[in-house]
Amino acid sequence: MMSVCIIGAGTAGLCCARHSIANGFETTVFELSDRIGGTWVYNEATGVVNGIDVHSSMYKNLRTNLPKEVMGFPDFEIGENKASYVRSDEICDFLNQYADHFDLKKHIKFNSYVIRVLQRKTKWQVLFKDLATNKIEFQYFDKVLVANGHYHTPNYSKIPNMESFKGQFLHSHDFRSREVFEGKSVLVIGAGPSGMDLSNIISRSADRVTISHHLTDIGQHIFFENVQQKPDVRELDEKGAFFVDGSYQEFDTVFFCTGYKYAFPFLTVDSGIYVEDNYVQELYKQCINIRNPSMALVGLPFYVCAAQMMDIQARFIMSYYSRSNELPSTEDMLKDTRDRMGKLWAEGLRKRHGHMLGPKQVDYFTDLSQTAGVKNIKPVMTKLHNESSKCFNENLLHFREDNFAILDDETFVKLN
Repeated sequence: MMSVCIIGAGTAGLCCARHSIANGFETTVFELSDRIGGTWVYNEATGVVNGIDVHSSMYKNLRTNLPKEVMGFPDFEIGENKASYVRSDEICDFLNQYADHFDLKKHIKFNSYVIRVLQRKTKWQVLFKDLATNKIEFQYFDKVLVANGHYHTPNYSKIPNMESFKGQFLHSHDFRSREVFEGKSVLVIGAGPSGMDLSNIISRSADRVTISHHLTDIGQHIFFENVQQKPDVRELDEKGAFFVDGSYQEFDTVFFCTGYKYAFPFLTVDSGIYVEDNYVQELYKQCINIRNPSMALVGLPFYVCAAQMMDIQARFIMSYYSRSNELPSTEDMLKDTRDRMGKLWAEGLRKRHGHMLGPKQVDYFTDLSQTAGVKNIKPVMTKLHNESSKCFNENLLHFREDNFAILDDETFVKLN
């Protein structure tokens, strides 16, 4: 029987396990924590605990910024709930229901820290530490699916003269509750979804919030009255920031909402995987390791219906591992990837946005479906994702009051 190792028991790992087991493979999931849910599990701790970085980026009272209607799996939807935008603990409950429905938990090794994945002839040796006993063990597998998420290793933007600032630096990864900003003046760096959302959240405690970014299409109406926008920071000094427009403000805290780095600390240099400017290479269809196709990485693309995407990726990968399909040659896989990405680079896409899909996710799903002959994701998912993203950008203060219903594979309605 073919043996499959899955690293991580979050949304991606659980989905991979479900499809690996369905294909009759002997499946083992290694999970760092004592429960399933990955990035959705709230952990009060930050920084390093027992020599291991805290994985979770979840903060108190988080509600999703996508409607639950697009957050379920194709074969297991999120249950009845009047609200479309649900709490993080409700997503954890849903993932537990999914794991119970497909009887996945007996395949999971909890409190298992994967140290190294090494290629040994035709097998993968997985070296891991049992955090309960501190024992280091290893097992051999035919296939490895990496599903460790990409919201765990903070990315800090470099600001000239940072070292002179005497206030506090904080990354959104280590943010847990707004009370830490009580009465403070805060400089938020970055206007992605988390930067915009968190600016409003912390403004309920902070005295003053300034969000610094270089976007041109963000209206002031989407922020509370004590949130102001500024262009990029030119440099910091002891007490505050000089902006590129020549202005200066003092701050107590610089709050980085600058995203995350893809990181696979357990992979060796000869694994065939490397990351350059936050673009993971070299992958066939953004998931199969071209140099060592018995390894795949699930869940890398972002601005997507994540669970839907992970499901079609898992089915795509399993169609090759089950030998229903035969992979192209190394040369053909490299050509496919380089041709596709070459067009995007020529259009001006930056390497660090190589895994960003957004509205293009429908093309990605169709490509996977047609290439491997697996069932496509319903078009309504991308349509509702696009609508939700539009509402987020236009009505940041109130978009979570919207409720949706899916009518059929093509159509959704807004209920209010």
